[in-house]
Amino acid sequence: MAPGILVDDARSSHLPPSAPAKRNDDAPRAIFPDGIRTSGQHPPLYDVLQPYSAFPKQITGPTVWQRSDFEGHPERWVHPFTPSEISELSTAADAFIAAGTPLTGISKSNFPLPQLTSTLSTLRDDLLNGKGFILFKNFPAQLWGPHKTAVAYMGLGTQLGYFISQNGRGHVLGHVKDVGDDPTQIHAVRIYRTAARQFFHADDGDIVGLLCVHRAQEGGESDIVSVHNVWNVLQREHPEVAELLTKPVWYFDRKGEVSEGQEQWIRQPVVYIENGGKGRVYSKWDPYYVRSLTRFSEKGLIPELTEEQLHAMEVLEQVCQREALHMVLEVGDIQFVSNAHLLHARTAYTGEFFSSSGLLGTLTDDCGHRLCSSRATPPSPPPVARYPGG
Repeated sequence: MAPGILVDDARSSHLPPSAPAKRNDDAPRAIFPDGIRTSGQHPPLYDVLQPYSAFPKQITGPTVWQRSDFEGHPERWVHPFTPSEISELSTAADAFIAAGTPLTGISKSNFPLPQLTSTLSTLRDDLLNGKGFILFKNFPAQLWGPHKTAVAYMGLGTQLGYFISQNGRGHVLGHVKDVGDDPTQIHAVRIYRTAARQFFHADDGDIVGLLCVHRAQEGGESDIVSVHNVWNVLQREHPEVAELLTKPVWYFDRKGEVSEGQEQWIRQPVVYIENGGKGRVYSKWDPYYVRSLTRFSEKGLIPELTEEQLHAMEVLEQVCQREALHMVLEVGDIQFVSNAHLLHARTAYTGEFFSSSGLLGTLTDDCGHRLCSSRATPPSPPPVARYPGG
């Protein structure tokens, strides 16, 4: 995901260069309720991972959808902000700014949206338990300044969950744009900082938000797909791939975001069954984080990707592309997407493309049971595993 350049780390911005690095699992709980400064720093609980035989042959329910369910039916997934809703957002943002509270201190309690509460409550349930995505339109990104835009965007997000950090610096809000990084150096570069294509992946956190503030000259378009639909397709057409994805034989790069004594990678499955709760199938995936580990496999520290794994990666991407819903975000569009049962991608682009992103944790009972980067009710998070994000 994106680095936070609108939100500075208040605790570290004034430290001298020689100051020791802070641990990622000792963050200020006033900002990060579970104390985790960045996600993706812990391996899964291997003793509760389920074998392939425990997975369903077919998943049913509202989380399973096909592109044809939504193409030509924007009323099913698009919510245009009304003038009164924009006015409410504006009033709340102005009041928050006037109070002088740091942006990292924004919360549902100090950013009230009484008119939007019912809509956002229904949306939250749909994100977690339904189709898993929504597209808001008409956000006045070109009318408000950067600070008010950030406040209103983050304030809207607090109605759905609470913000979690996107990297080891504790950034909670960032920009997705090409800053000139070399996309071929995937071991050191995050792809969102380039104009290169982003393959289908999930980020950490339960929900990811994206606000479009500048359209690219060409490309930069969004694709999303139901993981549960993809799973059903794999079970029918490529059961050997489905089985391989359930095995904890996939190594993911931490790209240096580790605490002292931690390994530089995590070994995990791609799909897994919820530990408790409703026993749902979840997915955590980013092919760039799998392919970037050659610096370790060449030294014999971890296994190289097998031919079977390379084939599985190719099949997974092909099925995602075939089944995905394509959307073109306009300036002022806000996309919220579930990371638990959706994968998303972005096409390559030319020209300037500029969006702001954020990751959200959700305070629900179900989250405490996930074998994913869920954020459980603070201050004592249960032993859930947190996986690396894109």
